[in-house]
Amino acid sequence: MADIRLVETSLRDGNQCLWAALGVDTARTLTIAPVMERVGFKAIDFTTSTHMGVAVRYKQEDPWERIRLMAAACPTTPLQFLSTGFRFIAWETASPDFMALAFRTLMKNGIGRFALADPMNDADSNVEVARMIRKDGDAYIVGALVFTLSPIHDDAHYAEAARKMAASPDIDALYIKDPGGLLSPRRARTLIPAIRAVIGDKPLELHAHCTIGLGEQSYYAAADLGIEALQCASGAAGDGTSNPPIERVVANLRTLGHTVDIDDEALGEVSAYFTALAQAEGLPSGHPMPYDASYRQHQLPGGMVGTMRRHLADHRVPHLEGAVVEELGRVREELGWPIVMTPFAQMVMTQAVMNVTAKERYSVIPDEVIRYAIGKFGRPNQPIAPDVLDRIMALPRTRELADEPGMADLPALRKRIGAHLSDEEFLLRATMPANLVDAMQAAGPAPRRYDPTLRPAMALIRQLLARTDVTRVSVEKAGFRLELESCTD
Repeated sequence: MADIRLVETSLRDGNQCLWAALGVDTARTLTIAPVMERVGFKAIDFTTSTHMGVAVRYKQEDPWERIRLMAAACPTTPLQFLSTGFRFIAWETASPDFMALAFRTLMKNGIGRFALADPMNDADSNVEVARMIRKDGDAYIVGALVFTLSPIHDDAHYAEAARKMAASPDIDALYIKDPGGLLSPRRARTLIPAIRAVIGDKPLELHAHCTIGLGEQSYYAAADLGIEALQCASGAAGDGTSNPPIERVVANLRTLGHTVDIDDEALGEVSAYFTALAQAEGLPSGHPMPYDASYRQHQLPGGMVGTMRRHLADHRVPHLEGAVVEELGRVREELGWPIVMTPFAQMVMTQAVMNVTAKERYSVIPDEVIRYAIGKFGRPNQPIAPDVLDRIMALPRTRELADEPGMADLPALRKRIGAHLSDEEFLLRATMPANLVDAMQAAGPAPRRYDPTLRPAMALIRQLLARTDVTRVSVEKAGFRLELESCTD
């Protein structure tokens, strides 16, 4: 039986799937950091450029400070940064020099592991990015095989991508990344051996979701097939549309005869913490999901299904949901079978809704679909349907978007934004509105401690302070009594 290692995902993917990337801040991260360090994880799935932008925009916190403080608290557990192609925070494609600076600065601040998930599943692009990272540091680099269902994404497709990445001396391991939770145990039993046959002795990991109840079962099948590590979330941050729940996975793996060498007490503390955090903050907790065969048609991430229904309700056509689901499959085929992950999930869904609600299909085409068609996001997996491509290319807007300037080169950006800035501040100001970065800096250092048990008491105090009809408050519990009375003098 195999010795299975764990990558913990609550701070990044669990937080993103269940809490819209808003449930975790610096204080909530650092409070549990020493316990996570004790567990013995292979790595902690920690952040992405999107999460770094969220820290600035919604929390007014410095994401670089968060990385540094977490790295100091977890000196033996690598922190992972998920990279999705040549972009950093902003959606526009960045220059190689800009990306090299971003990767170099991430390593300088404490990122020790990179997961490379090109949204086109472009193995050559992942190899190029890995070479760039390795040139400036010695981080552990994992190349992603992004799983989806389509006529072109068969086992041979993934084996060829795996072969290219495994041949790179700059890629240390590979992982199957299943953002839609679509990998069944049956498919795992053909896919994993096909990949293992071409990657030699490089480790293979699996990252799946529980969206339609398949992720956890696939983990147990994968453990018998040579998977070296599984990626799981803890407590309330696991299950649902998130990753398989870590305590249940560990218990079942051991029952099935596998070895999982971790500190069980520390693991229990981590799970209890994320459950307490969710309860204190009113955040949703993941729960087991039923199988939904219709999901295989649209493959939308869980949050996107709600967005689709909201769009249809806003247009007063909720009864068209079935038609939109069917249209999603047609649009995806016509656009060359893009993988239904950010940013392509949003593109395909928006186009499908427009096709169903308009008088004619493709009478309205969003800018992002045009950018995709003219190669702003890389090469499509398969050529776009000729009639659809002809319609896109005939639009005046297509010519405008083809001529729009991309991100300026690094020296020009430095000159425009400020040559005196640190690399950290420069990267934020180059990719985010200046007023958001200013607000982050004005807010000062982020709090570093968080206690979910204090949340009810703090909420009560705020409610009392807002009232003008209360003159006396008495708090009593075993061995404790506190009385407060307003003073009129």
